[in-house]
Amino acid sequence: MTEKPARTFNTTGTCNPLRHYMLPALPRLPVVSGLIEGESYFVIHAPRQSGKTTCLNELTKKINSEGRYYAVKCSLATLREIEDAKEAMGGAVNQIIGGLGFSAVPALRDLAFQFIDRPYMSMPDLKVRYFLNDLCNALDRELVVFFDEADCLHEGPLIMFLSQLRDGYLDRDESPETRFPRALALVGIRNIRDYRHRVRPEKESAGMASPFNIVKRSFTLTDFTKEQIESLYGQHTEETGQIFEPDAIDRAWYWTEGQPWLVNALADDIIVEQFKNDYSRPVTGSDIDRATQNLILINPTHFDSLLERLREPRIRGVIEPVVIGDKSLLKNVPENDIRYVIELGLLKGNPEKKSSLRSSNPIYGELIVRAFTKNLQDDVPAKLADRWTDGTGLDMDGLLRAFQLYWSMNGEMNEKAIAKSVELDSQAKDRIDRILSIPELADRYHVKEEIVEIIEEHRSGFATEDIPHNVLHAFLQRAVNGGADTVQREVAMGRTRADIDVTYKGMHYLLELKINGRRSRARCLEQLSDYMDKCGSPVGFLVVFDMDFKRSWTEKLTWNTQEYKGKTIHEVGC
Repeated sequence: MTEKPARTFNTTGTCNPLRHYMLPALPRLPVVSGLIEGESYFVIHAPRQSGKTTCLNELTKKINSEGRYYAVKCSLATLREIEDAKEAMGGAVNQIIGGLGFSAVPALRDLAFQFIDRPYMSMPDLKVRYFLNDLCNALDRELVVFFDEADCLHEGPLIMFLSQLRDGYLDRDESPETRFPRALALVGIRNIRDYRHRVRPEKESAGMASPFNIVKRSFTLTDFTKEQIESLYGQHTEETGQIFEPDAIDRAWYWTEGQPWLVNALADDIIVEQFKNDYSRPVTGSDIDRATQNLILINPTHFDSLLERLREPRIRGVIEPVVIGDKSLLKNVPENDIRYVIELGLLKGNPEKKSSLRSSNPIYGELIVRAFTKNLQDDVPAKLADRWTDGTGLDMDGLLRAFQLYWSMNGEMNEKAIAKSVELDSQAKDRIDRILSIPELADRYHVKEEIVEIIEEHRSGFATEDIPHNVLHAFLQRAVNGGADTVQREVAMGRTRADIDVTYKGMHYLLELKINGRRSRARCLEQLSDYMDKCGSPVGFLVVFDMDFKRSWTEKLTWNTQEYKGKTIHEVGC
């Protein structure tokens, strides 16, 4: 097959805008047409890299091409660092001018700089309203305005901006001279509820909730369906002849649950990085799995910006109980906080039914767990000798016996990791540092008891639950050194899955992890057995971690093999 120039998948407008594949925006925004017809002001909110900007560009183009209304899109992203309301209003008008100046519609371009000498341009609390009023009066059709990145405004500028939109909206039918945009959308990550959360009435006395009264509807941008993923990838097939096999679509849907940036990134990794634009190779489910692991390991900027939010106490307080599987800890968490985390794209579920919360997709779930325990994983050596793969099979028994030894020889590391994984005050940190700095005390149980007591006073429950999981996962990844097809973790976070699935030469090696005292042994065996049935694996491994520092390693390191429902399960004590 003749090789054609590479093209970049793009659903978000962040890649090469000149050449990309794209799905129609309107199916993802089914209510917009009705809102515009109803002369409504509304909010569109969706997580980062969900395709908001691309959808707005397409909507703007469509509205202008139909000839009934004019549409202009402008971004307020450049105002992110401006805290002064007067300066920000000038910036907002400049962005509207920019949207007009770069419009494909001559009538809009011609008006971009028509009003810059008007007296109101020196009046920050009026200039947005009057500029839009003059613009609407000068046009021969009604105007629709999309304000992208509207939620980046600081509190003071946000109040002044919304107040001017409100005043213009309320007066727009009073006379022909008070024309104002027919429809207007505030677009960003946050829902209108979070705008209210940021604008506190007690700080502004003049009824500051009123800017929000004009908003008729707030809705989110939907992720892709499985059929839309198939359609997007199908555009590449039509142009190049390269086939995405059915299991590739299935795995892309499984890993991403339709998150647009992830759908795009997986295809890009396979076609550009793995296949080097060799379109003669069909894309399989295994290729998607490898691309997923590559994406997680390279940690692109998109992930950095997403996971940076985990530092916020408001967000951490919602996510941590979901990660550790103890959603009873959400009992006193405000519903608005849960909605906020869902709207950021980190979790899915019903805020009113807290037990339904889970990660937005398996990739984000894995990233969240890694982010919470990053310092721990950094302690595992970058490479370990690969003695367990021979090109035909994987010696999982030998690999796990090696892990038992590694785990027992790094007991002090584990204690340090637990200490680093919890929020401790300076006095508690000093106490632990003093204990761990004395080598001759390392094996004395009363010292370990003291560390545990300090940690138990401060930890939320997350640290000890996931430390063994992360050490084992990192060990497996580094021990096989890429020899395995994949080493992937099925993150719990609301799912019932095997914890770790190592795939080698088409064979699944399934590991279920148990912390003594957390989940029942019978439940773990049953869950592992069910997943073995689904994957056709005759052998499974239940890895049991004993986190009692009082017990010796001789007692902890065990290996028992049993038959369970016709399958062989090795119970590995650590």
